[in-house]
Amino acid sequence: MSNKVLAGRYELFERIGEGGMSVVYKAKDKLLNRFVAIKILKPQFINDSKFIDSFRRESQAAASLSHPNIVNIYDVGREGNIHYIVMELIEGKTLSDYIKEQGAMSYPKVIALSKQIAAALSFAHKNHIIHRDVKPHNIMITPNGTAKITDFGIAKAVNAATIVDNTDGIIGSVHYFSPEQARGGYVDEKSDIYSLGIVMYEMLTGQVPFDGDNPVNIALMHINGEMIPPSKLVDGVPPALEHIIMKCTDKYPINRYASADELIEALNNLEFVGSVVGDSVLMGGATGTMNNAAGNGPIAETDYDDGEDYDDEDEDDKNGKKKGMDKKKKRLIIIIAAAAAAIVAGLAIAFALGAFGGEEIETPDFRNMTLQEAREAAKEYDLNIREGDQVISEDVEKGLIVSQDPEAGSTIKTGSTVTVNISNGLGDGSVPDLRGKQQDELSDYLEAAGFTLGTVTTEASEEEEGTVISQDPEPGSTAEKGSAINVVVSDGSLAKAIVPYLVGQSLSDAQAALLNAGLTVGSISYDYSNTYAEGEVMWQQYDANAQLERGTAVRLRVSRGEEPDEPSTTAPSQGNEDSDEQ
Repeated sequence: MSNKVLAGRYELFERIGEGGMSVVYKAKDKLLNRFVAIKILKPQFINDSKFIDSFRRESQAAASLSHPNIVNIYDVGREGNIHYIVMELIEGKTLSDYIKEQGAMSYPKVIALSKQIAAALSFAHKNHIIHRDVKPHNIMITPNGTAKITDFGIAKAVNAATIVDNTDGIIGSVHYFSPEQARGGYVDEKSDIYSLGIVMYEMLTGQVPFDGDNPVNIALMHINGEMIPPSKLVDGVPPALEHIIMKCTDKYPINRYASADELIEALNNLEFVGSVVGDSVLMGGATGTMNNAAGNGPIAETDYDDGEDYDDEDEDDKNGKKKGMDKKKKRLIIIIAAAAAAIVAGLAIAFALGAFGGEEIETPDFRNMTLQEAREAAKEYDLNIREGDQVISEDVEKGLIVSQDPEAGSTIKTGSTVTVNISNGLGDGSVPDLRGKQQDELSDYLEAAGFTLGTVTTEASEEEEGTVISQDPEPGSTAEKGSAINVVVSDGSLAKAIVPYLVGQSLSDAQAALLNAGLTVGSISYDYSNTYAEGEVMWQQYDANAQLERGTAVRLRVSRGEEPDEPSTTAPSQGNEDSDEQ
């Protein structure tokens, strides 16, 4: 397709990338005299009207996202059967190529890139756009180290239609799917946070947590598999960073960070502690400080470099005039104070954990106890119990302890504190979006999401027969696990017929395609063609993907083949008995 000009404006030069559903070209916008990247949908997607509508709608929404960590979308258009998006051309490489070349990254680099990616997601989420396909292949790294997310809108359009394609397997990236995506359940901002957690894991370790030969098996690993902590694979992983990653990738959305902003705050806290007290404390045993850095508790964070003037008491200069204290000195004072506070906090925590005294014992197992039972049992070992988080659990009854820190069997000193997390049972869940799904698949789908199918009623609709058109409770609302979801499905009485693409097909195939689409064959005309072989359809009355009333007749024009040469007008030679007479 190189050297083709789209919309009389965009001249395509070379292919620079390809994905499961699109091809990317470097092009020049002749109107604005600048280079751009143009993403063009592959032909196999152009006959899916729902996909095309969703693609156009979401791409236009994504075009409104203007953020330094998001690849800008300049234009969305169509020329004939070519659907395209014009984007900012990024000089750099994808994060996937970066990881392939560099391997596991240092943890400060992981934190820096993760903050940028999370900032882009935060901005998109506030504009009601979920990416749904966060992966290293969709993240560009510029030469100056800036991360930019691309493919907003396309990923959502694809997943909103289907996660399975007959030719390319699972659309999207099963290695980065959230468990709810793998189930085909309701997807929200926390699904993007899960996928970002997987990306962070890969940046830190150089590998994805779940892999295999079969995409379905990998999807099941996201649902049921236990993730190996990064520190088991590479050395030098700060426990607080590992905690952040494991929280992002929790199987249950409710246990993840509530928003991308909350994740950024945790990363900022960790980065701040590292910059003030250094790696030795980050990599050491100051567990309390580490947890604070991971967003589990308050930490004194001072924005000491915001470029603002300070209103502290002024001092006199030599001329008796007031002047502010030198900003560098103030910044230094704040850093020293913050470092001192962190060291004091670390020492206090160390004392609380018994680092400077107490008898070493084996940590008891408090799991499956109530909080009160654990506190009574802890007295026998001269230990303290601190209540941690309320977490979702399929295995542990509500109100009982699911996990503890330190873990049972590890060495601990008397007088130390054990933090326990309490089961909230299955808890409440987000109601999945059933709209557009077929009635015969609802029971299994709802069972996987933790709900049951309630009443099913029918209603006249343009949707295909058996398609869910509404539900109660609404998608995304909160309902008790195990409760029933009532649905209304289409009876198909008002369904529109979608015109198939017929040009280039034989007449018999075109007739069959029209009948299968609920349309009829109208009048057929014939004409010569040097492009289409004899018997092939060379024109159809309505464009492909047009929606018509069922039973509408569609006129066709069919090729007679190449036009024959004009017969010779020269008279045969007189007396030549062997001449051919017409």
